[in-house]
Amino acid sequence: MQHRLSALSTSLIAACLALAAHGAAQAQSLSYIGQQIVATGTIYQGTTIGGLSGIDYIASTGQYIAISDDRSAVNPARYYGLSLDLGQFTRSTTPGNAGVSFQSVTTILQANGLPYATNTLDPESIRVNPNSGALVWSNEGQRSGTFQNPTVREMTPSGSHVRDYSVPSAFLPVGTAAGTASGDNGIYNNLAFESLAFSPDGKTLYTATENGLVQDGPSATTTNGTRSRILAFDAATGAAGAQYVYDVSPVVLPPQPAGQFATNGLVELLAVGDRQFIAMERSFAIGAASPGVGPNGLPTGYTVRLYAVDARSATDVSALNTLAGSSYTAATKTLLLDLSDLKNDDGSALALDNLEGMTLGPVVDGKQTLVLVSDNNFGSTQFTQFVALSITPVPEPLSAALLAMGLAGVLVAARRRV
Repeated sequence: MQHRLSALSTSLIAACLALAAHGAAQAQSLSYIGQQIVATGTIYQGTTIGGLSGIDYIASTGQYIAISDDRSAVNPARYYGLSLDLGQFTRSTTPGNAGVSFQSVTTILQANGLPYATNTLDPESIRVNPNSGALVWSNEGQRSGTFQNPTVREMTPSGSHVRDYSVPSAFLPVGTAAGTASGDNGIYNNLAFESLAFSPDGKTLYTATENGLVQDGPSATTTNGTRSRILAFDAATGAAGAQYVYDVSPVVLPPQPAGQFATNGLVELLAVGDRQFIAMERSFAIGAASPGVGPNGLPTGYTVRLYAVDARSATDVSALNTLAGSSYTAATKTLLLDLSDLKNDDGSALALDNLEGMTLGPVVDGKQTLVLVSDNNFGSTQFTQFVALSITPVPEPLSAALLAMGLAGVLVAARRRV
């Protein structure tokens, strides 16, 4: 089957590019439609719904798929098919889940045809190849206990393994669990392949590390950011290609009390043009005074920000095992939206859970939608949250200016194909 998936309409591409050049327009360009919440512990076909770390929209069917990051600990590793009625999403602190309908669950299988054993994988993102219909999913890898390499794998819609993409050796964990000893290499623990994105033409697949590689520098803290790598693959062959540096921001809010766990990372990408992306950074700190409160009546500690990213002028650093001491140009990023600014109809702040998945949804009332989903960590104080946003077309003067700058070719190339 063939369908165009995650392809931006020309108005959305224009909006993203305009936002990158005209930051003042951002508040009027991304609007909060509403949310829906699925309670932790909800059961579907004998599986516990939770850990939804990646989501993708299939335009030809109007359905979504979402992958759980369950490490085959609660139930076998799996992905869900579901529908979302954005018309039932509400700007309310108690929206319910009437707009969310789970319709199928599929077990993800190893190359030998068997389900994955407990703690042998960590699924994080899922995309449909727009040219073949095959599913691609990322496995974050692990740098604690038994080391596990981060992987990008293709499977059939029935969950059967097809192939692995070729992950470069620079990403493979070697050395100590902490990653702080001389000679250590590869991903930090739990800070690796969280994202996947197909280019609009489907020829290139991208993933990125949530934080930098061990040999590239420290992970994110409240005082420093980190240098993530965006990694490109040839979608036809699975061969690794260019790599671009993406500067992840420091942790947004400090933990309370000081010294508690805190992190920020690049958790999802959407490709909107030639090496142009929407990126989602999710920050968390224990006890942080984030807006809104969770089911326990306390702040959730999460901050989520969306950025317009342009890597067209970034240096290809694929030949560099380490960025330390090297000269390069990183991708540029411009803030599109801080979700902490969103308000419900009663004026209360939107409480954010652990949002990690992002996809373009349907066009509603002439506007492209963007849908986010949270990984609730199967925690009793967390929740599976779906947030819907709409992209308001940019004002005509900005569109005309963009066209005058030679972007017409990008817009035409990115038109949705049926």
